Amino acid sequence: MAQAVRYAEYGGPEVLRLEEIDLPEPGPGEVRLAVRAAGMNPVDWKIRRGLFTPGQELAEPRGTGVEASGVVEAVGPDVDTAAPGDEVFAGVGSGALATHVIARADSLVHKPDWLSFEEAAALPVASETAARTLRYLNVQSGQTLLVHAAAGAVGLVAGQLAIARGLTVIGTASEARHEVLRELGVHPVAYGDGWVDRVREAAPDGIDVVLDGSGRGVLKESVALTGDPAKVVTIADGSAADHGVHFTSGGNEKVPAAEVFAEVLPLLHAGKLRLPIARTFPLAQAADAHRLSEDGHVLGKIVLEVG
Repeated sequence: MAQAVRYAEYGGPEVLRLEEIDLPEPGPGEVRLAVRAAGMNPVDWKIRRGLFTPGQELAEPRGTGVEASGVVEAVGPDVDTAAPGDEVFAGVGSGALATHVIARADSLVHKPDWLSFEEAAALPVASETAARTLRYLNVQSGQTLLVHAAAGAVGLVAGQLAIARGLTVIGTASEARHEVLRELGVHPVAYGDGWVDRVREAAPDGIDVVLDGSGRGVLKESVALTGDPAKVVTIADGSAADHGVHFTSGGNEKVPAAEVFAEVLPLLHAGKLRLPIARTFPLAQAADAHRLSEDGHVLGKIVLEVG
């Protein structure tokens, strides 16, 4: 048997239950991981609340969590890139908050010894999203990138990747996060009323491209700053089309894990990229992890410790 955090109805964190389930079996091209840690993302509580499926009810209990680290325990047919005992991390379809989870073999990244399971579990979603948005913006050395919600997980990784690629990065964030952003090489400005003037003061030569990770209604002004909606991308604002801005949530736009981590892991190892872990929770306290994420204002990632 295995254990998994699941919910049988949409709602608040209180709907989450730690339940016993049958041990999942990997199919063709899949592996079963014995989970050691799982990352928490805002999309997890948005799905749990039913924000993407208004008016619908769950047909059966559903798991939560889309990224995990662990040890390969079993492999399905046609898998020759991983073997039992391998320490790996990956983005998964769902159900990462569990003792065991199924992952596609082609999504696995082998975990180096210098990276902890908790650190590894925090990486897949934020790293892929950051790489995807920078690829869409076609960022170039010498440009200036504005990141809204620069202290969120995606903003932190995107900002540091951009700096490593030779860009100047301006980031909006609460003033409590400014010192951390400065340490990472990001030029922080406070969000809220007057942010446009503060950005212009911080970047007198202008803003070339914008990544919106906040969803706080900043798209109109961001387009005005760049002069072109194609130079703005959002991962958080559903009104993107109203402004001619591209909204990206993954799907067929995703960057392959091998490509993402060929860049990310060397930067992590060299100390040129950091993704702070805001707090860890045991699996039995998954509701508290969801609650903290939903409250917002988390610096970095929330991680669930499993094994």
